[in-house]
Amino acid sequence: MSDDAQKTTHFGYQTVPEEEKAGRVQGVFNSVASRYDVMNDAMSMGIHRIWKDAMMDWLAPRPGHRLLDVAGGTGDISFRFLKRAGQGHATVLDLTEPMLIEGRKRAEAEQMA
Repeated sequence: MSDDAQKTTHFGYQTVPEEEKAGRVQGVFNSVASRYDVMNDAMSMGIHRIWKDAMMDWLAPRPGHRLLDVAGGTGDISFRFLKRAGQGHATVLDLTEPMLIEGRKRAEAEQMA
């Protein structure tokens, strides 16, 4: 392979230049942010909720605990954590601003913001 050959990778059913993949992935998450939680329910047939509940059982949040939710999307894990802890703090970190915006809307609707 020559040095000037463009490296490619897979993105769905397409082959794309490696340097384009991250932007494309972010574009997908940007476009589905408002429907992300519903899509997780549909794609996993609700099983993701069982996994998340099992994760909370393992974490065993208690009042005053803090959580850093990396790649937290709309904050679903953080919401579960805070409900289990009763009183605590969760910080959601995500590279996709529309996901964070959806999480903020949910937090405000549930009076958790």
